[in-house]
Amino acid sequence: MKPGRTGLTRIAFAFMYSMKGFRAAIKHEAAFRQELLLAIILAPAAFWLTSNPVHLMVLIGSILLVLIVEILNSAIEAVVDRFGDELHKLSGRAKDMGSAAVFLSLMNVLVMWGLVLYDIYFSQQ
Repeated sequence: MKPGRTGLTRIAFAFMYSMKGFRAAIKHEAAFRQELLLAIILAPAAFWLTSNPVHLMVLIGSILLVLIVEILNSAIEAVVDRFGDELHKLSGRAKDMGSAAVFLSLMNVLVMWGLVLYDIYFSQQ
């Protein structure tokens, strides 16, 4: 085990690093800003649409997943870019796969919101 901070100090520093990551995503990533705006709009809409806890979990969870995947994609892109601007098929593949993950998370939002809205408005209960 490597030496370092422990206990509450470790938790406090981990929180500070996380906030630093959020600030970097907001400052440097237009896609993250757009998806964050979408989350700011959709999260209250979820509470307006339903009070069912399972529906809320699905709606809000799907939005949070997009933000998580976008941050991971941005991290992959930053690491790839750190190693240079030259074109390399593995660098391109890594970036493309990160982009595909974001796309899938956005499709997940469409599916989850569509299924919940169908359940609320069209299913026969």
